[in-house]
Amino acid sequence: MVMAGHIPELPHKLTAPAPVIIVGMLGWLIATVVVAGWGLGTDNTLTICLVGLGVGLFGCFVVSLQKWAVRRGSRAAQQGLS
Repeated sequence: MVMAGHIPELPHKLTAPAPVIIVGMLGWLIATVVVAGWGLGTDNTLTICLVGLGVGLFGCFVVSLQKWAVRRGSRAAQQGLS
């Protein structure tokens, strides 16, 4: 029988949402430049790339709102953001 011990918390750099959003946006930016510059893909490819960038911007907006809520002390704010 294995006894459950204390499970340590993950480091902040592994749980921070900002690096994931930034890397995703950089990927969509590269894809957008490639599709627009070389005309690759179908008719909707550029639109999909731009929507990917828009989702990344929306993610930045949500994280900013949550950080603002944490700073002002809202009880409904997401925990773990600094």
